[in-house]
Amino acid sequence: MAPRDSIDIRQTSHDTPPTLLHCLLKWERERPDAVYLTQPLADGTVADYTWREVADQARRMAAYLRGRNYPPGSSIAILGKNSAHWMIADLAIWMAGHVSVPVYSTANAETVSYVLDHSEAKLMFVGRLDGDEKGWLAVASGVASGFPLINLPLSARREGEQWDAIVAATPPLDNVAMPDPAALATIIYTSGSTGTPKGVMHSFRTMCEVPRLAAVIINNGRGASHDDRMLSYLPLAHCAERQGVESLSLCYGFRVYFSHDLTTFAADLHRARPTIFLSVPRLWIKFYQAVAQKISPRKQRMAFRLPLVSGLLKKKLLAALGLDQVATAFTGSAALPTEVITWYRNLGLELLDGYGMTENYAYSHFNRPGGSARIGYVGPCLPGVEARLSEEGEILVKSPGLMMGYYKASDDTADCFTPDGFLRTGDRGQIDDQGYLRIIGRVKDQFKTAKGKYVAPVPIEAKLGEHPRMESVCVTGPGRSQPFVLATLNEETRRELAQGADRDALAGELEQLLDEVNARLEPHERLDRIVVLRDAWTIERGQMTPTMKIRRAVIENDFLWKSHQWDAVSERVVFDQ
Repeated sequence: MAPRDSIDIRQTSHDTPPTLLHCLLKWERERPDAVYLTQPLADGTVADYTWREVADQARRMAAYLRGRNYPPGSSIAILGKNSAHWMIADLAIWMAGHVSVPVYSTANAETVSYVLDHSEAKLMFVGRLDGDEKGWLAVASGVASGFPLINLPLSARREGEQWDAIVAATPPLDNVAMPDPAALATIIYTSGSTGTPKGVMHSFRTMCEVPRLAAVIINNGRGASHDDRMLSYLPLAHCAERQGVESLSLCYGFRVYFSHDLTTFAADLHRARPTIFLSVPRLWIKFYQAVAQKISPRKQRMAFRLPLVSGLLKKKLLAALGLDQVATAFTGSAALPTEVITWYRNLGLELLDGYGMTENYAYSHFNRPGGSARIGYVGPCLPGVEARLSEEGEILVKSPGLMMGYYKASDDTADCFTPDGFLRTGDRGQIDDQGYLRIIGRVKDQFKTAKGKYVAPVPIEAKLGEHPRMESVCVTGPGRSQPFVLATLNEETRRELAQGADRDALAGELEQLLDEVNARLEPHERLDRIVVLRDAWTIERGQMTPTMKIRRAVIENDFLWKSHQWDAVSERVVFDQ
């Protein structure tokens, strides 16, 4: 661990703060009464925290942590959904001279136990979890008896030490441990579509430099400012939200709003009216489908052709979604159907698709604003990034966001890099003559049919996912004569089926989809059938990652044993219900 120096916070002055902690103290000094964090509460009210209040609470908790006399650079974990105090706890950990270790709020007891043990955590902050008290009880067995826990203000856990009581009783820390930019700041455990989570180590320098370098994709290349607003709702335990919301807001000093839960999401989004909005394909699609349910795509197209109606309708649609103030909109983690991207563009919202990994702090490739974004591609290299393809088509990347390595896994770290320092991403891609990258899928996702031909499932899944009925798809079939599809339908369609909707009509739609997709595939890739599963895949059952990517190995293990039953029927669309 690199050494840290203690300094008097009142003497801190940096034109370009070298770490996020320096940024906090800059905004505390320059904008003390401006609201930084807005937290919705269960009763419908909100709590606002100014830069002065955030820094004060962080300093008081840091003093408490210092008083526990942990060795410098100790790991301190944070378990909970996004909240103002999740971020304040992160800052307090750094102020005390320690390393923060986020834990997904959806993690099960086994994963919580693994992360605490592997990171050698000394203490854990416990925030709000899905199901509140039941959520905590579901993971409590993963925490050793007597392990130190501090409850954040929204935690349903009532026993033990409480954040508010500690802050009220503890004088603020006068001398904050200002970190060396090269020192370890955080260990981010991969959500992982396969295998045991790895602890990705990132430095203070990476966490502060990356959002500055990413200015080229924000506000038409001008970068963020303290007039911007964001809504934080994707997991802060994942590097995309950590980089795109926490790091970005601390660097530029803008306001962050939080979402209480799914039932209040629309209201939370309308409250924030974000100017920068980061989302995943599933939510972009849900927005699109919600509008299509009220105004059919055919009626929209007719209205958009009328000059006097078109502009007003587009503004009303964006306002109804809470996105009318968005100047910069990001998507990522999976392909978004062309129809959906085009629809948003037609409304005047340019969705920028990008690519990155936990190992490079989500800083690799991104489409640029201003009309140069290419559908189906994740853009050219971001500033300072180099990329190439291996002979096998694996994407190799050098980035200013590269990790320090995997925690306590030197062999894995060595295996992850080429001899000349490029990160082996594990993703297959194509790079066109303009340097734009297209993701083909994971190197290990390919499977071989009985004919000895390899199938890359991800591009096929992207084609299937364009159908409005689809929620999640998994193309599979290793060792079979032809691949097939496991699919879950969107919530509305599942509800219609449960209420007795005509399955034959739906089967006809899906058969047509099969024909359309197969017409664009090589003979060995053509899909034999679609198997429609009754229940949505979930994070809790391990079928989805916390960032809503499918866990292919889990899904195949859960369902492929039934393939002989589906083979026994002649239908091309099978309802496994």
